[in-house]
This record gives sequence, structure tokens and C-alpha cells, in this order.
Amino acid sequence: MKNAARGGLKLLFGLMLCGVAMVAQETNAAKTEAKAEDDSLLTWKWVNFGLLAVGLGYLLGKSLPPFFKARTNEIQKDILDAQQTRKEAEARAAGIEKRVSALGADIEAFRTQAKSEMEQEGARIREETARMLAKVQRQAELEIETAGKMARRELQSYAAKLALDLAEQRIRTRLNADTESGLVADFVRDLEIEGSRN
Repeated sequence: MKNAARGGLKLLFGLMLCGVAMVAQETNAAKTEAKAEDDSLLTWKWVNFGLLAVGLGYLLGKSLPPFFKARTNEIQKDILDAQQTRKEAEARAAGIEKRVSALGADIEAFRTQAKSEMEQEGARIREETARMLAKVQRQAELEIETAGKMARRELQSYAAKLALDLAEQRIRTRLNADTESGLVADFVRDLEIEGSRN
């Protein structure tokens, strides 16, 4: 429809130009021959030009309003499409901006959560370390105590052995045949007393 309207407009414009050119040519010719021709011929030319102008006006009046109406409708449709596209773009931009602002809040929440988890993990590790240190300390104390008891036993055993060795040496140095026979006699007497009691 658009191409037909353009074609009609071009045709009408061409006809108008031809008519104007003819009138201009005739007017120029009329000026040169103006003295020779009479006024009735000029009147017929003007009537002919008027009919041509009315015909062109009729054709233009018939074809131009639908063309302009179609063009107006097309422009209005393009304007509505552009407005709709702009609204969609603004909605998308608002959505993106909202997500970006929410992203900042999400990042801050993540940082806060990570910091809290790190503090909790640090506290847990400190408690675990304290428990392990206390356990190691108790174990070390038990080992030290056990080692001390063993050392005391060994020392007591060594001291007893030394005391026995020393007593044996003293007894051997003081023991002679008379003392030995007196000890044996005392021992036998003690045994007899014990046997009589039972």
C-alpha cells in the first residue's frame, strides 16, 4: 500500500510539473504572441489549467489522505513499540540494579557469616588445644609420678642392699667363733621356746 501511494504521488507530482511547464510555456508563448491572439484563447488556457489543477487536486485529495493516515498509523505503531521497548529495558535495568544492590548485601552477609564461622572454629581449636594440653600435662604428671615412685623404690632397694651389705660386713668383722656359737645357741633356745608354746 505504501509503494502504491508513493507511485501515485510521483505520478501526480509529475503531472503537475508537466501542467505547470505547459502553462509556463504557453504563458511565455502567450506573451510573445499576446498582441496577436485574443483574450478568449487565454481564457480557455486558464480554464484548461484550472481543470488540470482540479483533476490533480482531486487525485491528490483521493490518494494522499490514505497515505498520510497509513503513515501516521505506522509512526504511531513505531512510537508504541519504542515505548514498550523502553519500558522493558527500564524494567530489566531496574531488575539488574536490584540484583546488584542485593549482591552487595549478600556479599556482606557472607563476610559476616564467614567471620563468625572463623571465630567459632578458632574458639573450637583453642578449646581442643587446651584439652589436649591438659591431657598431655596430666599424662606427663603421671609419668613423672610413676618415674618418681620407681626411682624411690630403686633407691630404697639400693639403700636396703647397701644396708644389708654394710650389716654383713660389720657382722663378719665382729663375728668370731665364740660369738657364732652363742648366736646359734640363742637361736636354738628360741626355737625350743617356740616349740613348747605350740
